[in-house]
Amino acid sequence: MRPDSALDPSAVGLSSSTQSPQPNTPSTSVLEADIDSATETTPLIMALSEDKGHSEEVNTISKDDAERQRSNSIQHGDRAAQLFGDQRVSLTEEDNIRIRKKIDRVILPILVWVYFLQILDKSVLGYGAVLGLRTDTGLTGNQYSLVSSVSAMAQLGWQPFSSYLIVKVPHRYLMPALVLGWGLAQTFMAVCHNFGGLSPPVGLFEAGCLPLFSVITSHWYRRSEQPFRIALWYGTNGLATMFAAAVSYGFGSIANPSIAEWKILFLFVGIITIITAPIVYYYLDSDIPSARFLTDHEKLQAIERVRANQTGTGSREFKWSHVFEALIEPKSWLFVGMTLCLNTGAAVTNTFGPLIIQGLGFTPRLTSLLNIPFGAVQLAVILPSSWLAHRYRVKSPFLAALMLPVLAGNVMLYTLPRSNSGPLLAGYYLFAFLFGGNPLIVSWIISNFGGSTKKSVVMSLYNAGSSAGNIIGPLLFNSKDAPNYYPGLKSVLGIIAAMIAAIGIQFLNLWFLNKLQRKKRVRNGKPADMKDYSMQRTYEARSEEEGSDQGLLDLTDRKNDEFIYVY
Repeated sequence: MRPDSALDPSAVGLSSSTQSPQPNTPSTSVLEADIDSATETTPLIMALSEDKGHSEEVNTISKDDAERQRSNSIQHGDRAAQLFGDQRVSLTEEDNIRIRKKIDRVILPILVWVYFLQILDKSVLGYGAVLGLRTDTGLTGNQYSLVSSVSAMAQLGWQPFSSYLIVKVPHRYLMPALVLGWGLAQTFMAVCHNFGGLSPPVGLFEAGCLPLFSVITSHWYRRSEQPFRIALWYGTNGLATMFAAAVSYGFGSIANPSIAEWKILFLFVGIITIITAPIVYYYLDSDIPSARFLTDHEKLQAIERVRANQTGTGSREFKWSHVFEALIEPKSWLFVGMTLCLNTGAAVTNTFGPLIIQGLGFTPRLTSLLNIPFGAVQLAVILPSSWLAHRYRVKSPFLAALMLPVLAGNVMLYTLPRSNSGPLLAGYYLFAFLFGGNPLIVSWIISNFGGSTKKSVVMSLYNAGSSAGNIIGPLLFNSKDAPNYYPGLKSVLGIIAAMIAAIGIQFLNLWFLNKLQRKKRVRNGKPADMKDYSMQRTYEARSEEEGSDQGLLDLTDRKNDEFIYVY
């Protein structure tokens, strides 16, 4: 089977009883509901006509129109709907676990490894500064801050193209191209000798990474499974920080190296990234219908698993109506605001973390080692917080709680005298709680937006907010304020407080949107309250009485009255 070949429905080998709706499986799609609606008008049409033959002709036309509407909806739905139509397959909890484990073995390791490399590439700039990069390249004033910001600026400008590519280009081709691009850029930074050379287009290739990973996660996993999976690949922030610190310490210990230690560091990380690109191409599959590690029947089961998400399994049609919705909705911009605030603080630790530790009086080599516990705290925070969000099926309370230690750490760095190196170091480590916030925001976003184009646009907006934060954060810390950086710390304090306020506003906004969804369902003749099967910890099929099935029609959350927002 070719990697991206369409599945032949006849090859599935389902019996007629399996293809037809099962007693415990939803039997009517939204398209079938349209046919029923058209059929219900037939008695009235027949009553108005004296000619029985004419009545039957009108009835046939009504059904034909409904069938055309049905075909059109499938044509513009997910790739799964286009390839499989209304095929349904029974799925047990044992099947659900088996399919999920297969996905975890193939898709998840790719996401974890590639994201680890991306964070590693970002981290080495700070360690390069400790190992002499600023001196060797003659950076003065705010130029070091600008080196970090230029990459973020490139990411910010590339986001519109990124959202388009995520929809139009199969992921099996897009991801290795991005990996190869930023690997080459990282490698060539080792030959730079001035400010201009240290500003390569790394950000252009990294721009699509996090949105792409988020969309992939939303396509392969149920909403209840997404927070922990996102935490697993995003949690490599901590691993990359620890690894970069250890490698930096090792390269910094080389006696009389033939080239500068920071150049060795850049070459090492860049070459590993380049080697990864063909490996990603070999193992990654673009979506469920093209999955080479699943049988034809398992593909149907994998689609059945995520149908209840109501967020789709992937479409290659870029829809401008989705773009418009994403741009006008307040919830999009509240998520962008949260992301901006959080990553402004995170940029401080990525770019200035090693310098802040060095400012406490530690040697360059010891500074590298002391950043290892910072990475360990990140890892210790990211996984439990995301597991709790999965366990209790809410995100906003845990996201707000993560910001409280960050506020405490910021106050400690701002108020304690510089002679208290131990408490100051502890205050800096509390900034690691920031990194537990991004996976919660990402999983919160992909749980609350339906439609492939809309999701890709909103995730690109998320990355734009992250890039803006990465631009603003380093610029808040001026070299003239070293080693205390009091003005920057004061600014970050206000920014984190603003983020907590944005979390509260978003919670109220989503609560209100669910109230509107209930009213919309009642107007459409459906129950006001519907069970959200996608948030159940075990798989459970929806019953026939719970409305039509719109999960594969690539509808936005605003157009899908069965969509339930997650707090």
